[in-house]
Amino acid sequence: MLLMLAEQLQEIDSAFNVFQYLTFRAILGTLTALGIGLLVGPWLIRRLERYQVGQQVRAEGPVSHYSKAGTPTMGGALMLVGIAVATLLWGDLANRHVWLVLLTTLMFGLIGGADDWLKLTRGSSEGLRARTKFLLQSIVALLAGAIVFATATVPVQTALIVPLLKDVAIPLGVLIVPLTWLVVVGSSNAVNLTDGLDGLAIMPTVLVAGALGVFAYASGNVNFAQYLGIPYVAGVGELVVFAGALVGAGLAFLWFNTYPAQVFMGDVGSLALGAALGMVAVVVRQEIVLFIMGGVFVAETVSVMLQVLWYKRTGRRIFRMAPLHHHFELKGWPEPRVIVRFWIISVVLVLVGLATLKLR
Repeated sequence: MLLMLAEQLQEIDSAFNVFQYLTFRAILGTLTALGIGLLVGPWLIRRLERYQVGQQVRAEGPVSHYSKAGTPTMGGALMLVGIAVATLLWGDLANRHVWLVLLTTLMFGLIGGADDWLKLTRGSSEGLRARTKFLLQSIVALLAGAIVFATATVPVQTALIVPLLKDVAIPLGVLIVPLTWLVVVGSSNAVNLTDGLDGLAIMPTVLVAGALGVFAYASGNVNFAQYLGIPYVAGVGELVVFAGALVGAGLAFLWFNTYPAQVFMGDVGSLALGAALGMVAVVVRQEIVLFIMGGVFVAETVSVMLQVLWYKRTGRRIFRMAPLHHHFELKGWPEPRVIVRFWIISVVLVLVGLATLKLR
């Protein structure tokens, strides 16, 4: 929005040309989302407390979590507002990639919001039925995948890029649709499963979003893409603004979500943020790199899958409790120790993912 205004004003003063720089607008997007979160956060928390929008704790969860019952939840809505406002203000609204990623994120936020609302109205930890939630997620993700396929202008936009192998691009064609579904729905639910401790999910999300912003910037610049040996995808550089907004909104939320948390993001936040990461990875053609950088999310998801499958087969558990972070809690690790160690692992994995930019 402001980019269009700046384009008009640069005819009056050339100083407004600075808004043409992606990096500058990405910084402004980050600061805008951060500012919105920090300014509105205290007000939102008070409103949530006033209307008793409190967290419902699972009866089968760790005993140490019972004290968290009643903590304000649905704070993820604040992040979505910050992301949307910052992206609309500083992004190029003529760019289809920006709209695709933003709308997909907001649609998953609506699904998560409906889930949170049902939990609150029912006074239990049960929201939308699992099948209903999965169906809604699948519809949105498949539609997004169909748009990716229908709007692709060059073969690389529907090819699977294998990191470390410079000349390997597996053409997928229409199979990009189910791949998008797998990545977006998988990433959304993975972040949701990880969101079980104060600040545990948001910091890895911020780290991965920042790294994906680097990939978007490089992939959207023909010179950088050629130098680094990654696919050039016209227009995806604008997603740097979206990624920056996500980073800013996430850091603002972490200010209030750090241990002991004043507010939880709820499914409205976790489902939306996971979908955002997955959608950006699809558009910049870095699904495998997302799998690497989001290794904490992957481990949490795999731990649940293994636990369920093994228990159904043998009647015994692999972990003391799943997702994985609960296993370490029950082993005696204090909650802050689990959180910070998972953050450290995320930093390492994000650096490994970024290293694939050059190691090709």
